[in-house]
Amino acid sequence: MTSTGIRLHAPAPGWSIDADVVVVGSGVAGLTAALRCEAAGLTTVVVTKALLDDGSTRWAQGGVAAALGEGDTPEQHLDDTLVAGAGLCDEDAVRILVTEGPDAVRRLISTGAHFDTDADGDIDLTREGGHHRRRIAHAGGDATGAEISRALVEAARARGVRMIENALVLDLLTDAEGRTAGVTLHVMGEGQHDGVGAVHAPAVVLATGGMGQVFSATTNPPVSTGDGVALALRAGAEVSDLEFVQFHPTVLFLGPDAEGQQPLVSEAVRGEGAHLVDADGVRFMVGQHELAELAPRDIVAKGILRRMQQQDAEHMFLDARHFGTDMWEHRFPTILAACRAHGIDPVTEPIPIAPAAHHASGGVRTDARGRTTVRGLYACGEVACTGVHGANRLASNSLLEGLVYAERIAADIVERHAADRLHARVPVPVPHPEKPAHPLQAAEARFAIQRIMTEGAGVLRSDESLTKAAEQLQRLHTEARDALDENGKTAEPGVDTWEATNLLCVARVLVEAARRREETRGCHWREDHADRDDAHWRRHIVVRLNPDRSLAVRTSDTADFPPTRPHQPPQEQ
Repeated sequence: MTSTGIRLHAPAPGWSIDADVVVVGSGVAGLTAALRCEAAGLTTVVVTKALLDDGSTRWAQGGVAAALGEGDTPEQHLDDTLVAGAGLCDEDAVRILVTEGPDAVRRLISTGAHFDTDADGDIDLTREGGHHRRRIAHAGGDATGAEISRALVEAARARGVRMIENALVLDLLTDAEGRTAGVTLHVMGEGQHDGVGAVHAPAVVLATGGMGQVFSATTNPPVSTGDGVALALRAGAEVSDLEFVQFHPTVLFLGPDAEGQQPLVSEAVRGEGAHLVDADGVRFMVGQHELAELAPRDIVAKGILRRMQQQDAEHMFLDARHFGTDMWEHRFPTILAACRAHGIDPVTEPIPIAPAAHHASGGVRTDARGRTTVRGLYACGEVACTGVHGANRLASNSLLEGLVYAERIAADIVERHAADRLHARVPVPVPHPEKPAHPLQAAEARFAIQRIMTEGAGVLRSDESLTKAAEQLQRLHTEARDALDENGKTAEPGVDTWEATNLLCVARVLVEAARRREETRGCHWREDHADRDDAHWRRHIVVRLNPDRSLAVRTSDTADFPPTRPHQPPQEQ
């Protein structure tokens, strides 16, 4: 796979540093990969868009799913994951996750993460939607992500891992043969470097998180603008299954016009016995699924939306008043504080909730070692599509995926580094192009993109809504492209315009994939194709960017997750 030659319009790098590996992102996936690479003696640089702990990991409330409890087994965890993935999980990838997961969690604990324990000192496990066992390890009640982030950040600082904070990654650098040679980035006025620079490295790990900001309302932090997926596409990498965006069923409803990051009400609240009810107090999920409120997230989200449609209501309710004050304060202190900050006391009243964009099950396509279709480029965490999640992520599998696949990436990088040193291979970046190949969107396009995506590609989709969305996105794309091609004009380079351009890139891919998938499966809900169609659509949609900025779309031949490339021994590559 070769580069498209497309790069964001940006100044040429004014400074550079050298490393063996650069990790883009400082969540559970990024820092785990960085720590493993550094421990193996590789010079490692972590680039993060804001501060080290400002990514999605610290917002994770539920926990980490792993077969750690009495009577639980990796096989049972595998079964639950496959069911949630609605026929599109790669079973080999899931088996890696569930078998390597328990030890990965134990290594996280040895790194310094403290999980909640019971009276006997054992990890206190809870249950979430789609799980038939109590296998969710949590910390601080509902502050698991914050604790994991704290532990990993402290460990990275203790090891002296080099960090570049407040830095937006721009594009992948490659050598004349198309191999990864580092990244360009823009440091936002902070730190040792400023402005546009480069980190030269033969291995790049994308761990940039999700793209929830492509929708108006999301649980994702403001930094989740799809930068990693957009960079990978411009670099020539393939992405897969981007149509499968999980909408979390229970997000605190702040009004019909609420935008940006919305407070999450963890699935663990339902796991502890909270009920979904309508305005009359009726538990509407009972009878819809054997697990009722603990059904997989796509089923619960659809159940909530159906009830809202039936009753012409803007939201439903989550009732956990029976928990009492003590349980709320000790088990869910973060959620309690968030609700009270918005004038709602869950101890005395039901919580108004509605679905909002939460997690991307698709992303940059990788193999079992985190390798993408571009030599030397890796991806892990939410930015990646490993085949683990299929059409719908099982609750609390995301942190585990970040742990397991980050360790596998580090092992592969270490192995390849040894082979490259043996053969004296050092990729030399090709020169930065004099003329930009990719126009920039104006900063205000971000809000237009979010409105288009929310209206046309949200929880409920149809050919009509998706076609309209595609036309509107294409108009934004064409206007910027024509302005650049005709008179060389584009929006002023800067964080806001780069982010808007990345959002448009991932939005176009998501909508095109959603248009192609003419069925309802997992978290992809087509009103005009209400049934699951295994005969035609139990397969993956793969997209790449052409040099002329058009999209090349194909479907896999089977449900098997296609390999990224022939797997040769490292010394032969």
